[in-house]
Amino acid sequence: MSGKRIFVTGGGSGLGKALARRFAAEGWRVAVGDLDAASARRVRDEIAGDAEAALAFRCDVTKERDLVRVANLLEKRWGGADVVVNNAGVAQADRIEDASLDDWQWILDVNLLGVVRGCKVFTPRFKRQGSGHLVNVASMAGLVHPPFMAAYNASKAAVVALSETLESELREHGIAVTVVCPGFFRTNLGKSLRTGNPGLREMTDRLVSRSPLTAEQVADRVYEAVESREFWVLPHFEGQAAWLLKRVLPHALYTWEMNRQTASFRRAADKPAKRKP
Repeated sequence: MSGKRIFVTGGGSGLGKALARRFAAEGWRVAVGDLDAASARRVRDEIAGDAEAALAFRCDVTKERDLVRVANLLEKRWGGADVVVNNAGVAQADRIEDASLDDWQWILDVNLLGVVRGCKVFTPRFKRQGSGHLVNVASMAGLVHPPFMAAYNASKAAVVALSETLESELREHGIAVTVVCPGFFRTNLGKSLRTGNPGLREMTDRLVSRSPLTAEQVADRVYEAVESREFWVLPHFEGQAAWLLKRVLPHALYTWEMNRQTASFRRAADKPAKRKP
């Protein structure tokens, strides 16, 4: 069995599950954490070659004590971890005046502070062992910001900023950092989406279902980045192109182009709710 050990938050479904399966296929020992303990156990049972090949934990990333408990158990069972993937995340879409502060606090607590907690808990352990790799799952929305997703965009942009900071801060300790910025891909994003706007929910579901990219393909790119210790993972060509435009175009021209490309979002946001019969 490989000596390599990885812990994935939000590993019970979606990209987290695809990551668990991908690394397990390469002989890694995989620990799956998820708020839904039953989902974590199902993934563990699917990928486990033997009793020590995979572990499952109920892990709420909004609770630092949960991550500390997992880190302590991994040290006890496996002597620690080599890679930690801060993947757990949720989504929110609404106009700025319609999104409640409760929604803002919820999404920041999971998407941003959940990543912060994972980095904070595991970094001292990585420093003690002289190596480690933090993989923080952000989004293309952390680099290019579509309308009506202010809370989601802000949370993912902060994950990018955190990751860039840690890449510089931790390099001298032998700790690598990767930030993953996918666009829409076929996963269960809609399950966690909070919105009071049915048009935005329909649009999100349509973009997810029609994406040519699967969670497994994103997981392949993450695996390659871990093996080569890459910082950026931008699996969508369209996302790469949009980010390039943002970096090279004058702001007014970039804004005009983004408004043109996101016209469908605006139509969806203005779509009246269906009346119940």
